[in-house]
Amino acid sequence: MKRGVMYAGMAGALWGMVLMVPELLPEFNPMLLSSVRYLMVGVISLLLALPMARQLRQLTAGDAWMLLRLAVIGNLVYFVCLVAAIQRLGVAPASLIVGVLPLTITLYGRNDSGAVPLARLVGPLALILAGMLCINLQTFAFAPGDIGDKLMGLFYALAALACWTWYAVQNSRYLKQCGHFDSHQWSVLCGVMTGLASLLMVAGLALWQPQQLQAEAPMSRWWLFWAASLACAVLGSWLAMALWNAASKRLPLTLSGQLIVFETLFALLYAFLWRQAGPSLLEAAAIVLVIGGVLWSMRQHETPRELAKPLHS
Repeated sequence: MKRGVMYAGMAGALWGMVLMVPELLPEFNPMLLSSVRYLMVGVISLLLALPMARQLRQLTAGDAWMLLRLAVIGNLVYFVCLVAAIQRLGVAPASLIVGVLPLTITLYGRNDSGAVPLARLVGPLALILAGMLCINLQTFAFAPGDIGDKLMGLFYALAALACWTWYAVQNSRYLKQCGHFDSHQWSVLCGVMTGLASLLMVAGLALWQPQQLQAEAPMSRWWLFWAASLACAVLGSWLAMALWNAASKRLPLTLSGQLIVFETLFALLYAFLWRQAGPSLLEAAAIVLVIGGVLWSMRQHETPRELAKPLHS
């Protein structure tokens, strides 16, 4: 379990970095950021798939259908909605709305085998929810901006939340029941499928919405765009996906759902560093409440030592 928690924390640190990209590149629209990132993911995954081509021949039609849905909903649509939310709300409120994932995943996956009864998670979830309320009070009560933009940002953030809730539960369930691929092979296959889906999206946009693939920016900003897209592809997609799949195979779904909150915490940390200011009182309270909820949840998932001892004849 400790190794699974470590993998989940590392994935959260990388995903938190990705959340800063729309803040750094506001002149590039969500469709362009998403399509380029995942085209790069597809190329990287294809290169990784070549040495294991023999093992990947075990791919079934059911596997391919699941991979396509994970690629479109959990990667492309999720990231487009997340970028749109961040560009309208800012990193902190958008990441913390998506940070409700521990609640939504636990509720969605509460009937899975090995899940801790929901009654034992009421306390941890209450702490996490209180932390989310604190940070949202801070950001929505005092942040300036157009109300229409905020409402659209809220809609996009909730859509991203729905996409990743579905992705996290379905990916975890399928990994556990699919015995012919390990977590690394599954990550590579998901990356290849995401690249193919992104290529189709780019082709569709080029035909019907070419303005979505354009941006008015100086060359220096385009260089930053390509560098950030590559970092998102290598670190925020491939490596983070591999780490998360490794965690999903080692942890019950309700615990892995709680640990997604690391993405929110790291995004907040990066945002504070970017603005060169520490958290306010409400932000500090939110961080303490969320970390407390995660640690409490981990305690609820531990196996008692008496049950862990081997039996003797």
